[in-house]
Amino acid sequence: MPATLDELLTLLDLEVLDDRLFRGGQPELSRLPRVYGGQVAAQALVAAQQTVPEGRFVHSLHSYFILGGDPSVPIVYDVEDVRDGGSFTTRRVAARQHGSIIFYMTASFQKEEDGFAHQDEMPEVLPPEQCQKMSDIIREFSPEWADGWDAEWSAAEARMVPIDEPSTQRVWLRLAGDIEDRRPLRAALLTYFSDLTLLGPTLHPHHRIVSSPDVQVASLDHSIWFHRTTNADQWFLYDQHSPSATGGRGLSLARVFSQKGELVASIAQEGLIRPITPRTA
Repeated sequence: MPATLDELLTLLDLEVLDDRLFRGGQPELSRLPRVYGGQVAAQALVAAQQTVPEGRFVHSLHSYFILGGDPSVPIVYDVEDVRDGGSFTTRRVAARQHGSIIFYMTASFQKEEDGFAHQDEMPEVLPPEQCQKMSDIIREFSPEWADGWDAEWSAAEARMVPIDEPSTQRVWLRLAGDIEDRRPLRAALLTYFSDLTLLGPTLHPHHRIVSSPDVQVASLDHSIWFHRTTNADQWFLYDQHSPSATGGRGLSLARVFSQKGELVASIAQEGLIRPITPRTA
């Protein structure tokens, strides 16, 4: 995974192959057996954004992870123009590797409009300065995995908010550096990090984590609704909750708040959390 924010920004800088056709690179280092889902979703959104009329911004995206991506080869993104209306623009993106579609996204963009406004209140939580770093928490039960986290997820700083509810998880996230503060880039970065911890709450009630050897874990689908845009140079609270798990699948719903309390986005993801019997030597 990208070890720095600069490497992540390079990953989101797609190569233009042809009209509506783009190629996304891979990070040099990855311990994952398949491409990180947030990377595919973010690159697909970047591809779609490059085909949209100026002044229209993503307000929602809905996606399916179809096949595990191969981290050793680039991904080709094919953007289809579905509709260009008076206020809304719709794009469909197919991500391909080895001649197969590995991921589908439909994204909708809207020109800015005035209208009714309300939002949920941000939960009362400890400030990020009083919360433990994610890598320190991981180090308590797996020093090797913690070293891997520090090596591959340093593009952002993550701090875990203490909470007693087993199916709820709250994480503070902040970019580890400065960016060119453009709205499309902010949306792509939010998409990238949205897949990072979202399946955790589906496993906590069952005393498991994503790396538990007796669980097969994979993202199945992922949706984001972008409500408000705000300065990226701050902490964001990722408030996640799992209302249900059944049939080998777990559902997580989440809200993203700025440190000032603005509701930036709502997110939903269903993932495979299949119990398995670990192989023995």
